[in-house]
Amino acid sequence: MRFKLLIALTDDAKVDAVLEAARAAGATGATVITGARGEGLKPEKTFLGLDLSRHRNIVLLVVEEHLSSSILESIAEAAQFDTEPSSGIAIQIAIEDAVGLSSQIQELTKKVGGEI
Repeated sequence: MRFKLLIALTDDAKVDAVLEAARAAGATGATVITGARGEGLKPEKTFLGLDLSRHRNIVLLVVEEHLSSSILESIAEAAQFDTEPSSGIAIQIAIEDAVGLSSQIQELTKKVGGEI
């Protein structure tokens, strides 16, 4: 079984929507890292020396490669990445090897068993 790492960077308000969309599309789990900072095309302004850049969360998902594109598309739609400026981004990266996924592999085998 092969896996992809999906990385989504989004606002606090959209994390739950991203997680729900990912699970509905076949993701079996996620890790959310809070406290990232993002900046888009235009640098954020400061107010009296305070940085006003947007707070972001990083959502990490290890997903089976046959499900990765549909999960990525579901995440993009839920977080409005393509329709709302500065809403965040999501990418996928191939994983060469992974351990600790035995319970997820059992569940994924039921979903994509014929495609492997």
